Amino acid sequence: MTSLAELRRARLLDAMRTEGRDALVFCGTSWQEAYLRYVADFGILEGDGLAILTADGRCRLWLDSAADWERAQGEANGCDVRFARDMAKAVLAEVEGMSNQRIALLPQHLVPTWLARAQPERHLRLEDGGALIDRLLMEKLPVEIDAIRRSAAIADEGYAYFMEVARPGRTQYEVVADVEAFLRRRGAPDNFQIIGSGGADVRGMTPPSERRLAVGDMVTTELTPAADGYFAQICRTMVLGKSTAPQKKAFGVWLESMEAGIAAVRPGVTAADIARAENDVFRRYGLGEYCTNKYTRVRGHGLGLMPDMKPAILEDVNVELKAGMTIIVHPNTYHPEVGYMVLGDVVAVTQNGCEVLTKTARRLFEV
Repeated sequence: MTSLAELRRARLLDAMRTEGRDALVFCGTSWQEAYLRYVADFGILEGDGLAILTADGRCRLWLDSAADWERAQGEANGCDVRFARDMAKAVLAEVEGMSNQRIALLPQHLVPTWLARAQPERHLRLEDGGALIDRLLMEKLPVEIDAIRRSAAIADEGYAYFMEVARPGRTQYEVVADVEAFLRRRGAPDNFQIIGSGGADVRGMTPPSERRLAVGDMVTTELTPAADGYFAQICRTMVLGKSTAPQKKAFGVWLESMEAGIAAVRPGVTAADIARAENDVFRRYGLGEYCTNKYTRVRGHGLGLMPDMKPAILEDVNVELKAGMTIIVHPNTYHPEVGYMVLGDVVAVTQNGCEVLTKTARRLFEV
């Protein structure tokens, strides 16, 4: 069976041939690992990395962390893995040897300073390959969506377990630690999770703190496990005890907003169209202010090899949706009477609309 890594690399090579590229130079860090993972099937835990894929199919991966280099020996399938204490010296020698070829560098925002400075100094012709990799990361193969579908199933299980362990008197970090252990047992080696608990004083979600859950708290979480390197996310809100009338009324707005956003998802619409569909619901209820960046960041986002990637679901983002994209639609924001509330589901864009991948009920849970 052809692995996901092999399919991704074959797709990269096809794209290189189409664009007339001789080589692609990938930059990566521990906080933005999707680019290197796409080409080398390896996620950095510390330090930096750089990979070069040439048109003949060879992939060379340099890492400046000895621990990551040791791990990459068994994980970076089909790559020539090299330890480089001096990354600049090692990589520039390779790039200069290809100076007469057409090379693309990506992504621009992760290019290390030494490589950015070397280009004019050494007359290197490294073109911007960001559009190429962004397209491949957003428009996924069916097998990639299958991996996200598996992650979504684990996310549903993870949220059910979250409701079991989120009890009055427990700290946020105890709850999240239990969920992390559960997800690992379910086969998810990675998980991004933030949490909020309390009332109108809570204006967002954060990494878990020592705050103790209490009866009457509204508890929110954004839970994001990965399977085969691909992330899926679920956002839900629950109340420890009985929900109040204001909480129920507010949740009705969130539910209407998310469902309006999901109903808008189909090929040809833009990220802005989806954000507008969500925000228009808030505006109808006099809550338009809470769609602004004073209270919220995005109305959803892409996901895949990272838990948060392009496109951002915002009214000024005109990225057109295409079949194969996966996004989460989540109108997560603050309500002036009850506090921060979240609700979000992952969807895959299909030829005629979308498929909702997360299956947890859309309701304000009472625990």
